[in-house]
Amino acid sequence: MASSISHRKTRDEYKKEKELDEARKAGNAPAELDEEGKEINPHIPEYILKAPWYLDTSKPTLKHQRGAIKKEMDKGWYLRGATTGEAATKYRKGACENCGAMTHKTKDCCERPRKLGARYTNDDIKPDEVIQKLELDYDSKRDPYNGYDPSSYKEVMDIYEKADTERKKKKLQELIKQHGGNNKKTEDDEKLSKELMDNEEKEGSYDSETIAPIQKLDQKSRTTIRNLRIREDTAKYLYNLDVNSAFYEPKSRSMRENPLPNANPNDIKFAGDNFARTSGETKEFRDLQRFAWEAQEKGQDVDISSAPSQAALLHADFLRKKEQLKQQTRNQLLSKYGGEEHLLKEEIDKVPQSEIYTEYSSSGKLIKGEEKVVKSKYEEDVYLNNHKSIWGSYWENGQWGFSCCRQLIKNAYCTGEKGKLLREKQLQQQKEKQENQQDETTTTTTTNTTSLLEQHLNKSNEEDGGDNDKYNKKDEKRKEKKERKEKEEKFKKALKEQDELNKKSVEKDERKIKYNSLSTDDYNVSEEQMEAYNLKRKRSDDPMANFKDDSDD
Repeated sequence: MASSISHRKTRDEYKKEKELDEARKAGNAPAELDEEGKEINPHIPEYILKAPWYLDTSKPTLKHQRGAIKKEMDKGWYLRGATTGEAATKYRKGACENCGAMTHKTKDCCERPRKLGARYTNDDIKPDEVIQKLELDYDSKRDPYNGYDPSSYKEVMDIYEKADTERKKKKLQELIKQHGGNNKKTEDDEKLSKELMDNEEKEGSYDSETIAPIQKLDQKSRTTIRNLRIREDTAKYLYNLDVNSAFYEPKSRSMRENPLPNANPNDIKFAGDNFARTSGETKEFRDLQRFAWEAQEKGQDVDISSAPSQAALLHADFLRKKEQLKQQTRNQLLSKYGGEEHLLKEEIDKVPQSEIYTEYSSSGKLIKGEEKVVKSKYEEDVYLNNHKSIWGSYWENGQWGFSCCRQLIKNAYCTGEKGKLLREKQLQQQKEKQENQQDETTTTTTTNTTSLLEQHLNKSNEEDGGDNDKYNKKDEKRKEKKERKEKEEKFKKALKEQDELNKKSVEKDERKIKYNSLSTDDYNVSEEQMEAYNLKRKRSDDPMANFKDDSDD
């Protein structure tokens, strides 16, 4: 203890040690070496570097931080009955007086005690045993099966197999006597014996499906005791491992909500305890309870808990009378106003008939046949306002319509073939107008005579090619400048218009745009307007959209 406690350091020694430590950390001084000559990292904290007080360490070391090296222990066992070699012919001094072996004394001899030992007779001297010194592990010392030979259990297996074959033979003999057979074996007896053997094998073997619910099996009486819960069933809390899923109460083992709400209920094995409460005969029981409460309010003596059968009979009688009253009122209305034929037609239409055979299970899954393929989530083949074709079956100049009458308004009524003819006439008139306008523009362009200046320039171009090129370049530059100015003016105008729209905070939703709103010829967006919109439009996904700098104000 005294050697482990180091003497107190003076102020100068402590100061020098601190300076050396800082120099080592900076890399100016060489690192400290441990007992094994390995370098110690100077950045290691002091509480890790310091060894405990009970370890006597004169030099700095990190051995206390390293794991202890385990010795390689023997995993075998003692050799049974192994000898070193042949036995001696004469008794040797210091050997066992009983058997004559040198490896043990007379006290420890395991041989049968002789009347006259090998010391006196020199007969049947046993060879020396092999003495082993095994360094066994903690677990191997306490292992009860260490050194066990599994082949020794074969003797026990043979005994049970012999008993089983004898039992089968006795059973065969009893059956042959019952059938009135003789001692001689016939072909029928052999067949019988084979069948019995097969049946016994089937009874003896249990699959994973059959053995799962069995808790105890009695071989003599062939009776089984079934467990309350099948072990193969998955627990409720294992259907969805998400922390925010349905709450599971371990005390009552109940999960009221559905653990997989987004999944298809037909494919789920468990859909919550509330699903079981609302399925089956629970609805009928709820109706019966409501009927009993309403009857008690009106003064009738109806109670489910005290007389449930009476309440059930009264409820059934009430439902029958209610049905009769409904039928009576229906018959009265039909006799007064008529129209029974229309009701029958509706009932016939409601039940569609087809030759395709489909079979469903109790849970609603399809067993045989093919399911109906739903093409889209929207209603198909719906004819509006006496139209013979659907909306969108006709297309004209960026507008949808009906192909039966070529109407371009969705709420318009069908006009038939007359509407088609009128539409064709309108289209012809529009085409003629467009052609006339084009002819007028071509005539105006041809009639416009060239100016004197242009004629003079053309002549000079013909005469002097070099001067003409220079002039053309200047002219092109002027035109480019003009175009730029025009574009800038248009862009400024578009920016002002966009600012005004943003101030009004008018946000046009594409879903609320009316039909044919973009079909008019006047609605054309220029490049400047599009650029102004892209610059000024509000971006909700921009993190700096609502940022305002106070320094700019």
